[in-house]
Amino acid sequence: MSEESNPTQRTYEHLILSCIHQSSLVDAQWVHRHLHENGFDQDPFLATKLINMYSSLDLIDDARKVFDKTRKRTIYVYNALFRALSLAGHGEEVLNLYRTMSSLGMPSDRFTYTYALKACVASECLVSLLWKGKEIHAHILRHGYGGFVHIMTTLVDMYAKFGCVAYASAVFNQMAVKNVVSWSAMIACYAKNGKAFEALKLFREMMLKTEEDVGPNSVTMVSVLQACAALAALEQGKLIHGYILRNGLDTILPVISALVTMYARCGKLEVAQQVFDGMDKRDVVSWNSLISGFGAHGHGKKAIDIFKDMISCGISPSPVSFVSLLGACSHAGLVDEGRALFQAMRKEYGIIPSVEHYASMVDLLGRANKLEEAAKFIDDMRIEPGPKVWGSLLGSSRIHCNVEFAERASTKLFQLEPANAGNYVLLADTYAEAGKWDEVKRVKKLLESRGLQKVPGRSWIEVKRQIHSFVSTDEFNPQIEQLHALLCELSSEMKEKGYVPQIKVVLYDLGEEEKERIVLGHSEKLALAFGLINTSNAEPIRITKNLRLCEDCHSFTKFISKFARKEILVRDVNRFHHFRDGVCSCGDYW
Repeated sequence: MSEESNPTQRTYEHLILSCIHQSSLVDAQWVHRHLHENGFDQDPFLATKLINMYSSLDLIDDARKVFDKTRKRTIYVYNALFRALSLAGHGEEVLNLYRTMSSLGMPSDRFTYTYALKACVASECLVSLLWKGKEIHAHILRHGYGGFVHIMTTLVDMYAKFGCVAYASAVFNQMAVKNVVSWSAMIACYAKNGKAFEALKLFREMMLKTEEDVGPNSVTMVSVLQACAALAALEQGKLIHGYILRNGLDTILPVISALVTMYARCGKLEVAQQVFDGMDKRDVVSWNSLISGFGAHGHGKKAIDIFKDMISCGISPSPVSFVSLLGACSHAGLVDEGRALFQAMRKEYGIIPSVEHYASMVDLLGRANKLEEAAKFIDDMRIEPGPKVWGSLLGSSRIHCNVEFAERASTKLFQLEPANAGNYVLLADTYAEAGKWDEVKRVKKLLESRGLQKVPGRSWIEVKRQIHSFVSTDEFNPQIEQLHALLCELSSEMKEKGYVPQIKVVLYDLGEEEKERIVLGHSEKLALAFGLINTSNAEPIRITKNLRLCEDCHSFTKFISKFARKEILVRDVNRFHHFRDGVCSCGDYW
């Protein structure tokens, strides 16, 4: 950089921008030194530029020093540091500084609010900072910033990250003007918080209300594909695929990776493979999508082969790669392979195991009925076992009806997450199968005393591009009487061919006939009956379940696939079950 006899503010601005463009630390330090020597060190405008410069060079400490030495701090100086701290992940520091700024009477502007809201999400202790986000929301409304699209969109995003879907939806619905970013933020909120049905509904609304030049973008497509995957909505997924191709979004890596996941989670592994094979370039996310897809279908060895191909292509695995791999081994019962991968993760690839990896290993060992080894594995952990790890042990104990380990895991879980009703239900399930009805009653009373309710089983099925939802107590479906009648008829006919209802899954000490009536009304059976009535003979039935498939529904569906000569695919919370000719792809290992 050349010297200038009388540098001006504009000169230094251009020099700083040049340093940012060239990512040059040496030049940055030279400019900063000369700026100081020429008496511009207290210029608030140049202070914002210096903070931006150091932020772009990942020198957050230097950015802080510029801020600290600037005596006349304008809102722009504050915003520059807020932005730098947010990008560096120092959310709590932003909030502390925001509090200080407010106490000094410095009014916020639209950028301040955006950075402060993002800081709530970037901070470690998310739950405790929700109140701060709500407080900022109140400030925004009080000071007349509720009409700024990008601020309200950031609010939607913040509530989404906290899992406050109702708050996010209220903010979104009150927005007078919406752009593609705000629509995408709300769709993503639904998709990432277990409301895939609502995500697809909102996407259809977006397509009707937005103009062509502000239509869905790649971010929208990723969220919509995630929703299709969650519901196994293959036909809608195909429509989205067509839109992606027509609008030239098929060159964007996250979109194609989401497509691979969508087809895999809709049971179309061959199409997922074709999409993957047709990619011009692939990143680790693309490979992980394929590994996860084959793993969830129980093809553990194939998932490991794909992982080896990824390594041979020079792609370094990520922590997610090993979560997918260990999950694949768990679904296929590949204990030795899972152990080897867990060891290789640290030794060969330098990835330190997280809680997710430990939970996957406990799940792998537990499902294989190696509960003693799973418990010892937890005892030897280098980090504190969290709810996920103990949850894996409890789930495995439930599968193998091991009361001792179920009690051990649930004792920890009741302390760690006392409001999670699912843990109480799993323990009660274990007691019920063991015939310990007094213990079942005790756990149910504990559940009731804490004001908790079991998550109701819900199943979805896509027929003629429409998503239909079922719960066991659903009396509003216009075909409900027909569905119950069909199920009773099928049950009677299949009993003659060897079907025996698995009434042990009922948590009530009732007579056999009443228990049979209860299991016959499970949501996946209602969805299955709906599929039998409303699909052609050659058309496969695809069902998604929000909980683990129970033993009776598994047995019932196996019989139906043979009895009705129907291909049936059920995806529960753990894996895929592909039923054909009376056999399930899981080999009764789930």
